[in-house]
Amino acid sequence: MYWNANAFHRSYLEMEKQFKVFVYEEGEPPIFHNGPCKSIYAMEGNFIYRMEVSKFRTRDPNKAHVFFLPFSVTSMVRFIYVRESHDWAPMKQTVNDYVNLIARKYHYWNRSLGADHFMLACHDWGPELSSSVPYLYKNSIRALCNANTSEGFNPSKDVSFPEILLPDGTTNRLLGGPSPSRRPILVFFAGGVHGPIRPILLYHWENKDEDVQVHKYLPKGVSYHGMMRKSKYCICASGYEVASPRMVEALYMGCVPVLMKDHYVAPFSDVLNWKLFSVEVSVKDIPNLKTILMGISQRQYIRLQRRGLQVRRHFEVNLPLKRFDVFHMILHSIWLRRLNVRVHDFEES
Repeated sequence: MYWNANAFHRSYLEMEKQFKVFVYEEGEPPIFHNGPCKSIYAMEGNFIYRMEVSKFRTRDPNKAHVFFLPFSVTSMVRFIYVRESHDWAPMKQTVNDYVNLIARKYHYWNRSLGADHFMLACHDWGPELSSSVPYLYKNSIRALCNANTSEGFNPSKDVSFPEILLPDGTTNRLLGGPSPSRRPILVFFAGGVHGPIRPILLYHWENKDEDVQVHKYLPKGVSYHGMMRKSKYCICASGYEVASPRMVEALYMGCVPVLMKDHYVAPFSDVLNWKLFSVEVSVKDIPNLKTILMGISQRQYIRLQRRGLQVRRHFEVNLPLKRFDVFHMILHSIWLRRLNVRVHDFEES
């Protein structure tokens, strides 16, 4: 499941021993130090709240390796954006004003031109709002669910983390599923028709084959999660944006993810080799979907499925926190990128 399991564990343990994060205390809720914990953007609030009380947090900025800008893009969209206005300027001004505030009050931002600072956003608009400050976009570590390289996501400095839908704020009733032998459906998808990929998927497969259960909307009384648990493979297709909670839902329920995404950097892919527990199908190969999946032997499928169950712990949301869970994996990705930043180079420039 890992590119190099030993290297991952060594770097993770090193992070646990050393890593310190300074959280700027400036800013008031609901925009700062706040975020959703029960929506499709739940990871914003989950990370912010857990970071505030984490053992990795330091109150001494001189001991910090990185500095967290604790604003929530989802909260900005909710409380600042005027619906249907198409005017992002007030939100961008908020980000710009905040960075200017901490740059005036502390010397750390200017010392590194933002390179040892990070923001985190699960909302689709996170990448665009990060452009409010050129150095935030260019230099800072941007932890994003919408990790699209065609929209400026840079895997060498930015972090891809998973979008996780938590209806009640927990993973209750989301984890677990039957064994491979009790999954009669070959592959499943249900979702709205938006973005460039889903219309192609539905055109070729909606109501075409009982083994390929592809739907816009499920029939009344049919459970979405129930269908995932009955399926060997679950399609995770991009919509308007590349991020989708389906990848994590599939892993949670023991369904092998089938990724249909262009320009997407999968979460934690500097550590995890997604080819070992998922299947990637290009847009041009959508007409051959069934042939591709039927070409995977039962032995190969079971191997994919079991590896998915093994990596699931890296995507779980826990309270209290557990080692190697999603919160710690996000921090580990940030830690790896911070190791590439030499702050003194910026001080001398």
